[in-house]
Amino acid sequence: MSIYRNLLPQSERLFITDGGLETVLIFQNGIELTCFAAIDLMRRPDGPNLLRDYFKPYIEIASSAGTGLVLETPTWRASPDWAAPIGFQDLDALTDANQRGLKLTDEIRTANATSDTPIVVSGCIGPRGDGYDPGNLMSMAEAEAYHSWQIGVFAAGPADLITAVTMNNIDEAVGISRAAKAHAIPAVISFTVETDGSLPTGDSLGQAINAVDKATDSYPAYYMINCAHPTHFAEILTRAGDWIERLGGIRANASKRSHAELDCACDLDDGDPADLGRELAELHRRYPQLTVLGGCCGTDHRHIAEIAKGVIVRDGSSELLSRT
Repeated sequence: MSIYRNLLPQSERLFITDGGLETVLIFQNGIELTCFAAIDLMRRPDGPNLLRDYFKPYIEIASSAGTGLVLETPTWRASPDWAAPIGFQDLDALTDANQRGLKLTDEIRTANATSDTPIVVSGCIGPRGDGYDPGNLMSMAEAEAYHSWQIGVFAAGPADLITAVTMNNIDEAVGISRAAKAHAIPAVISFTVETDGSLPTGDSLGQAINAVDKATDSYPAYYMINCAHPTHFAEILTRAGDWIERLGGIRANASKRSHAELDCACDLDDGDPADLGRELAELHRRYPQLTVLGGCCGTDHRHIAEIAKGVIVRDGSSELLSRT
């Protein structure tokens, strides 16, 4: 059963997220993931324990820092078009994997949440195609029909909301928002941007947020940025219009490399965790509505710890800092 579906707590206090699940599993833990998809773990007997071990340090950071925690299901690439490439025999097998991923995430929440560390379970939705390349763009109606299946799986289970990450075009974000509305589950839309702060389609972040709000009667609970370094988008936030108030979180990349450079890289660029913590803490100082902070590609528990510490220092709470 969901806990926060009718009243999400993220606007009331700071929540952290985990880091880059897939990059940690592949580059640090040496685990092969077909199609860079963490849902592949649901086909392995040791998969659930690998995910429990992965989430453990983030739970400890949230508990020590006195923040909430958003737990994303390992389902970024778990929609129908990805089933066969990953190795699922049919849609029933993919449904089962999504359900088990959600159940596992909820079990982790149940075992670790406290009144001081609330844990929100988010059903993670990825783009139909590649996160860095819009590819063959769908219409809004096509996107709604395509993503409705996976959103329906989450809505029927204990997910508090769905979060669509690495969204790279407006129409797909609209379709996902409309599908979430049809299933009566809150939605968060997280756009990815290039080094100039624009979506891969060339639309500005403000244009994207305003367009989705207009097409959905402002259905998303809030918007986020993910899979980009703060240096890629910090400047555009200083010139933002009213849409900045709809931006509620950031999951930043460790690396300052472009999407094209990351696609071609054979190594993991984990950047500087302390610098990333300071940069996100500064953005939180400027924009207090950014209450969900965490990592994406190349980040791990070190980066998230620095982000939490940076915000705590910014808020002047040495008592919390001493417990991390």
